[in-house]
Amino acid sequence: MRMYVIVAVAVVFVAGLLFLLDRTIKAIQEGRRRRAAGMRLYAAASRAEATANQRKSAAEASNRLTAVLPAIPQGDKTPRKVA
Repeated sequence: MRMYVIVAVAVVFVAGLLFLLDRTIKAIQEGRRRRAAGMRLYAAASRAEATANQRKSAAEASNRLTAVLPAIPQGDKTPRKVA
């Protein structure tokens, strides 16, 4: 009888260890996924920031150019009608 109790306890112990191993592996995989997602998010944010800086510098250059060469005034002229 004592042998059956020891076997039952051993089976429960092994099942518990397998459960803990499974949870540990899943936690490690989730950490890797989150780390990879964080890297992708950081890369996307860097690209967006670089694009915004390029657009800002292009707008500033355009404003400086307009200050030197003002746009041609249209006045009261309307587009001519064709046909």
